[in-house]
Amino acid sequence: MYKVKVNDQFQFDVSGNEPKVVVNDVEVNLDLSILNATTSHVLYQNKSYNAEIVEFDRTEKNCKIKINGSVYEISIEDQYDQLLKQMGMDNLAANKVSEIKAPMPGLVLDVMVGENAEVKKGDNLLVLEAMKMENILKSSADGTVKKILVNKGDKVEKNQILIQFK
Repeated sequence: MYKVKVNDQFQFDVSGNEPKVVVNDVEVNLDLSILNATTSHVLYQNKSYNAEIVEFDRTEKNCKIKINGSVYEISIEDQYDQLLKQMGMDNLAANKVSEIKAPMPGLVLDVMVGENAEVKKGDNLLVLEAMKMENILKSSADGTVKKILVNKGDKVEKNQILIQFK
């Protein structure tokens, strides 16, 4: 069973497979036609719905879907997410990062943060050039920069610690 939350307002328990889907213990019969990888057409209770996936984040298990022109934000919890939540382990996915290491040998082209800077998950930290390609290293979690161990122009080796977090 999946727990599906729409626009952080409505929550549904969903199970089964098309054409017979059970939503909140009520069987729902759908007539679904998949048009391409992101677009489908659904008939439900003699009404027509055009559905298009606008954004999809598999790791966060959420997406934005446009249905007949209206966009809905949807988050999904599967049985494993629900079990982790019951055990109080759901926040372990937001693991505390203590350091960023060089994924490969290269040259530091730019350091985009300073010491004591607050960073959010996905923020750019530094640019590393390796094999004539620029790679932007991003923060994998929220945190505060404790110490920057490299400077612009430094050559680094694989697994060398670049930035430490508090």
